[in-house]
This record gives sequence, structure tokens and C-alpha cells, in this order.
Amino acid sequence: MIYLDNAATSFPKPAAVTEAVLHCLRREGGNPGRGGHRLSMLAAERLYECREEIAALFGSRHPENVIFTPNATAAINLALKGLLRQGDHVLISDLEHNAVWRPICRLAREGRITYDLFPSLALRPDRTAEAICQGIEAMLRPNTRMVVCTHASNICSALMPIREIGALCRRRGLLFVVDAAQSAGREVIRLEDMGIHALCAPGHKGLFGLQGSGFLLLGDGIRADTLMEGGSGVHSLDEAMPEDPPERYEAGTPATPAIAGLCAGIRTVRSIGQDNIAKTEAHFNRLLEERLADLRNIRVICPHLKGSILLLHAPRIPSEILGQELDRRGICVRAGFHCAALAHRTLGTVADGAVRISPGYRSERSDADAVWKALKEITMK
Repeated sequence: MIYLDNAATSFPKPAAVTEAVLHCLRREGGNPGRGGHRLSMLAAERLYECREEIAALFGSRHPENVIFTPNATAAINLALKGLLRQGDHVLISDLEHNAVWRPICRLAREGRITYDLFPSLALRPDRTAEAICQGIEAMLRPNTRMVVCTHASNICSALMPIREIGALCRRRGLLFVVDAAQSAGREVIRLEDMGIHALCAPGHKGLFGLQGSGFLLLGDGIRADTLMEGGSGVHSLDEAMPEDPPERYEAGTPATPAIAGLCAGIRTVRSIGQDNIAKTEAHFNRLLEERLADLRNIRVICPHLKGSILLLHAPRIPSEILGQELDRRGICVRAGFHCAALAHRTLGTVADGAVRISPGYRSERSDADAVWKALKEITMK
């Protein structure tokens, strides 16, 4: 089997991750913050260790501002619904995943906010950070309060200039929320340096953790309303949730084994190096794109974008069928619309979707050769 669907979830997981999960289940299986016995205390220590790893990796001085969530979608919903107020205007990019677009649409339908899409310029080979920021500034209103932006698209290799957008937001007094679902673990992100107020990420993609893990990292002094209330392990006699993070936002028992795996995954990322991971994945896609040049029935979408994702379209074969044919040959990719309606509309692939290839840091040249061979066989039928 050749696994090229790491944008959905990384696989296989590093040995250190599975070992950390098993160790937690076998030796430290208490409920953190829900008891004074040693197993509960050990579990609480492991959670704090992971908060420290996340804060350090993403340039925050406040581990307590790491809020564990089941996934990036939960983190995004908490950030948007917890920070936006009645009458706010929001700008989101035209590459956003449904994890951003659908919550924003619901808030707009309910009359709580208004929003507009700012251009990512993903189709333009000459796109620049300056041009993107000019597009944002042109759409600002007196009641604009927040800019929401994916750092890396989940269907192509477009990176958004979050440092420059963060600087713009700082100048204009706007909240800046970043969806790092596809960039965490691959691209360097520094929360405070980049002016990010809320960073949302999954644990199970570029950070090598388990599915069911994710986090919201809040900037210093940022406090959001809660979406969920319940037991927090502290202030149990109070009717309201605690005021301070992380307990304010973490109602109920956390997924301690998954968080232990995430901690090990982050340490693995550190040991390999984010730059090395990104370069390895981009190199694989360059090799594959070169091989595909002789296949007339395969089109690479946005060939000017070089990075961890390669998006393909075969005009004569529906994308879902193409994905199934690759699967029959032992190659795992994702075909269709990738939960990203806005992005497919922006790239002009909304009619039939496309096939996404997303290698991992262990993908090899032989895998690229196998994909080329399979696509040649499929398209020449």
C-alpha cells in the first residue's frame, strides 16, 4: 500500500507516538484533575507537558493558553463563536475549509455577523503578500472585527502570508484567527511574532498525533466565551466555568491517551525538523509532477504552487472514479471536494472536484513512480 493522503491524517504514525499512547493506557490511566491520587496526578503532568510542547513549538510564552479539543474544527468553532459579537463583520479567505466557512455562514444566517471573502490570488503565479493584504484592506468596514485565514490550503500548495496579515491586523486593531490544519508541523508559526490571536490545529496531521486530538492556542490576554460547560476539575462548587484557561474551556474528561500521543508526535517533529518535513514532501511532489508531464490526460491544478499537496484532474474521468482506480492499485489518495467548497470554487474545480496527493516525510521516489505508472494505465484505457 502507498499512502498519499497525509492531508487527511498522517499515516503510519511514528513508533514513539504509539509507544506513548500504550504507556499512558498501561501505566498512567488516571483522570487528570479528577482526583488527588498518583495516577490522576501523573495524567495531569502529561497534559501540562503537552501544553508546554505546543506553546514552545508555536512561539507562545503561556502553556496555560493551550486548549485541548477533539480536532481543529472544534478549535475553530470555539474561536469564532467565542470571540465574535453581535454586529461584527468578518473577512475570510476564498480558500477556507468548511470548518471555517460553515460556522461563519451559520452566524451570518442567524443575523449575528456579516462576512466577505478576500482573494487569496491562488490562481495567479505572480501573487504576493502585498497584493493579498491590499485586497484585505480594500474590504475593511468600520465594524470589521476579525480576519480568519487558513495558513495552507487543504487542496493545493497555496500558503497564505500570515505574518503580513497579522501585521495588518495589529495595525488595524483586528482579531486574527489562523487555521493551521495543513501547516502545523510543516511550516514555522510563531504566535506572538505573527500577531495571531487564536491558532487552531489538529493533532493527527502534521504533528503525527492520534485522531481525536487538536488544540486552540490563544494569544496573551485573549478570552473567549465558552461553548460548553461542565466539570473542569477545579472550583467544583461554582455554578459557572472558571475564568482562567485552560480549565475555562475544557469541560469534561480530556482524551489523555491521544494527548500523550500528540506530545510524542510534536517531539518527533522537532527531532526531524519542520523545514526537513516540508522540503521532503515538496520534493516528492516535484518528482511526481515531472513524471506526469508526459501524460496528456492528467492536468495539474495550479502548477505554479510548489509544496506538500498536488492537485490533479483528468478531464475524461470523474475524480471519484480516478481515486477508486488508484485505490484498486494500492494507492491511497483523496478525490472529490475535500470539505472545501470555497477553495474548489476559487480554483475552478467545483464541477467534478479533483484528486489530491499529499505525501508524508517517508514517501519515496518509488512511490511517485508507482503513481505515474498507475495514472498512465488508468488514463490510457
